[in-house]
Amino acid sequence: MKAMLVDENKNLVWSEVPDPVIKDDEVLVKIHAAALNRADLLQRQGKYPSPAGCPEWMGLEIAGVIVKTGKSVTEWKIGDKVCALLGGGGYAEYVAVKYDMLMPIPKGVSLAEAAALPEAYATSYLNLFIEGHLEVGQTAFIPAGASGLASVAIPMAKAFGARVITSVLSDDIAEKIKPLGADVIINSRTQAVEEILSEEEKRGTPVSVSMDCLSGETLGKSLPYMARGGYWIVISTLAGIETTVQLRPLLTKGLHLVGSMLRNRTPKFKAYILSELVKNVWPKIEDGTIKPSIYKVLPMADATEAHAILERGENIGKVVLSVCDE
Repeated sequence: MKAMLVDENKNLVWSEVPDPVIKDDEVLVKIHAAALNRADLLQRQGKYPSPAGCPEWMGLEIAGVIVKTGKSVTEWKIGDKVCALLGGGGYAEYVAVKYDMLMPIPKGVSLAEAAALPEAYATSYLNLFIEGHLEVGQTAFIPAGASGLASVAIPMAKAFGARVITSVLSDDIAEKIKPLGADVIINSRTQAVEEILSEEEKRGTPVSVSMDCLSGETLGKSLPYMARGGYWIVISTLAGIETTVQLRPLLTKGLHLVGSMLRNRTPKFKAYILSELVKNVWPKIEDGTIKPSIYKVLPMADATEAHAILERGENIGKVVLSVCDE
């Protein structure tokens, strides 16, 4: 089969590789589409290798059709359309997947749309509801509102009855993300995030959960204005790896500052998250309450341009690579 390898000059090259050999508890999926994540860019740079036992090429989430099942697999059959969370290996024609890393495709969702579900939806669900304990009526702060992840997390939080604040870098971007449904959109170039969050606290709508991919100085400045018992979940540090935290509010309000990564969770825990998605989130996708947000679908041959879209930060929603037609 073919997969997208990275050469010595960091170029993406569609290359021949050995066919996957499935284990008894795995299935072989013919990949129709693979969604991009920022982790792919880091992996291409050599900074985020696939976990041990996973293919060396990129790709954390895919959708496709099962073409072979292992001897002990009873939950799935040949011909089932599925999407899957991977440790790596999605930029390819086929991939071997353990049975409990698969999910059925929600009704009415295309394979291209389904490819954009597993990683982003699992990350959002993990950090909003499992780590963050978000409840109906609470306020969530989800910065970087134009990111592919926020395009999932904002509608998900809204669908479960939360109020949402987000941040962007311009008024133009704020206008573009309005369909995501955020209640407050902060232009962080002209407004100080911590000042807006302070105003929210005074109004009686303080942030109970933050799913923060930016971090940096803003984290420390904003933390004091959280709701009592609030959870600030650090999922990345795109805006900086250092901040100054005032310990007094942390102590008196009983705040929680939590670091969280999906990739380093145990397979068992990842399987639990996926089962929760199917049970709690898939029905909201099927009835239209939550809609997958796709910015662009490109052929695998244009993977370099797809990466460039993420590097330029131009996408509102997910970028997907098409491997073959549905």
